[in-house]
Amino acid sequence: MDMGAGIKYKRVLLKLSGEALAGNNGFGIDPLQAESVARQVNEIYELGVEVAIVIGAGNLWRGRRGLERGMDRATADYMGMLATVMNAMALMDAMERMGMQTRVQSAVEMRAVAEPYIRRRAIRHLEKGRVVIFGGGTGNPYFSTDTAAALRAMEIGAGVLIKGTKVDGIYDSDPVSNPNAVRFDHLTYIDTLNRRLEVMDSTAVSLCMDNHMPILVLNLWDGDILVRAIHGEHVGTLVAD
Repeated sequence: MDMGAGIKYKRVLLKLSGEALAGNNGFGIDPLQAESVARQVNEIYELGVEVAIVIGAGNLWRGRRGLERGMDRATADYMGMLATVMNAMALMDAMERMGMQTRVQSAVEMRAVAEPYIRRRAIRHLEKGRVVIFGGGTGNPYFSTDTAAALRAMEIGAGVLIKGTKVDGIYDSDPVSNPNAVRFDHLTYIDTLNRRLEVMDSTAVSLCMDNHMPILVLNLWDGDILVRAIHGEHVGTLVAD
């Protein structure tokens, strides 16, 4: 694949919530939603951009509910890690049906369905034009998939961490409940942490700050926004130095 003209980012890490694959009720895996995500990724894939993906598990497992019932935190987190691999496989299937070469790597070993996460192998897959989907979080409890996304973005040398959400950036309050909420075009890492803006958890933001990894938050469902972002257009909210 040849890089298109005017491409700002050669390699990106796309962070998706599990809800990106869910149906209207917010739970489960809807094949139509998986195909919709795959189509959007395919638009930048065809430009020659190297794409890695981390996906959450909120559509299959909400660990907080388990904790409220007294569940052990580590157990709840491991269940979430397993659920991310199910989401990764669903997304892999949708992408491959569109002709994209895809590999799933899991931080929790399950060799029958996914490669183990090996950094150098992941980079080699990207160099060969394969989309790499990272499942299993970091492989450790107490770390979110946001933190897994930040960690993997650094490990593979991504140019940007793109968080695809259902809102068009970061606001000073919830834009759904507050029609007067103000959207930020740009924020520093410190501002994001100090304002306690819940776009990513503080561990993920701090990791990006320490390693100068820009975070771009955008509405994944806003037309060709991924393509526009890859070309360097000012979309969403950029968190950077």
